[in-house]
Amino acid sequence: MTAARRKPLPGDRTPADRLPVRVSNPDKVFWPDEGYTKLDLVRFYDFVFPKLQPWMKDRLISLKRCPNGLLGKCFFQKEKPDGMPADTPTKRIAHENGVRNYVVGGKKETQLALANLGCIAVHVWGARAQSPRQPDWLCFDLDPDSGRFADAARAAARIKEALDALKLVSFAKTSGKKGLHVFVPIRVGPDADDVRGFAEMLGTKLSAAYPKEMTMENSIARRKGRVYLDPFRNGFAQTVVSPFCVRRFPRAPVSTPLAWSEVKPALDPGTFNIATFGERLKKRDPWEDFWKSRQDLKPAIAALKRL
Repeated sequence: MTAARRKPLPGDRTPADRLPVRVSNPDKVFWPDEGYTKLDLVRFYDFVFPKLQPWMKDRLISLKRCPNGLLGKCFFQKEKPDGMPADTPTKRIAHENGVRNYVVGGKKETQLALANLGCIAVHVWGARAQSPRQPDWLCFDLDPDSGRFADAARAAARIKEALDALKLVSFAKTSGKKGLHVFVPIRVGPDADDVRGFAEMLGTKLSAAYPKEMTMENSIARRKGRVYLDPFRNGFAQTVVSPFCVRRFPRAPVSTPLAWSEVKPALDPGTFNIATFGERLKKRDPWEDFWKSRQDLKPAIAALKRL
């Protein structure tokens, strides 16, 4: 039996038969503690899509399918699944391990069909389909080994200070779980290897300056309570969760754009979830100037190399 909901959801007003895709097993419970179902997830994406769409448009999507929600296992898929709408856009990409036809985001029907297949989060490339090796953003994925968001918030402040010194405008968002993502909008040009290299170089300098707070250790066992400054979200064919997407985590949190003034150790990122997000959207979007802030990364790369 489905548990009682704590609060109404923003998408409740949309009847299932008015959605642009048919939801299979709509009553399947994805979040047992909250009683949220697959239909609730699809309805939320229908509701939030006007805000989500700019972050998916023309981007390749790697799929993490969790057909039983928080219960059971998930699996990754790069190839477009069977059962997607016939006009789903795709992009053919050759890898060392073969060729895959990636789903390209931007259409509501595409996103709702993916949610119906158990894709709770939206994992997007940093580049668009027309230039898959040339990102238009740089991303730092801050993963606190302690599990405390407060540690990620303090690390994000250090990163912002360093980016400010390099004259790069940055934006922060909750990962939707315990961490933070710091994005820098950039002009298309540098290869993904160069963008990843910049993130590695800056992360290495910061972890050397604050060795008790931050680390570049890929090994979890060696992080020892520090915040991992993951640069690999910037590599070719790597992904990061999109702003405004739902996460597979208790309370059904949403990866939420933040103003830098909101990035405080006391913030609870779980307060931004599918039950509360309607109220959040009534406020000014702190990322509304993101695409007006595209910057040339080359001067920052040169400046960082001189330090």
